[in-house]
Amino acid sequence: MNVWGWLNNPPLTQTIPVVAVSANAMPIDIERGIAAGFDDYLTKPIDMLDLHDKIDRNLRKR
Repeated sequence: MNVWGWLNNPPLTQTIPVVAVSANAMPIDIERGIAAGFDDYLTKPIDMLDLHDKIDRNLRKR
């Protein structure tokens, strides 16, 4: 189970999108984050418009 995997197990939290926030901004880091099961990936420093866009997009998917 991934570090955050417990979020996907209980029925009450399995539909909550999980967005990684990291200073690791290399393409391989982003690919690993998505492969680990994160719904999206943000890199620091956080662009607030990008944050809002990713939140909106992921909530619409659910």
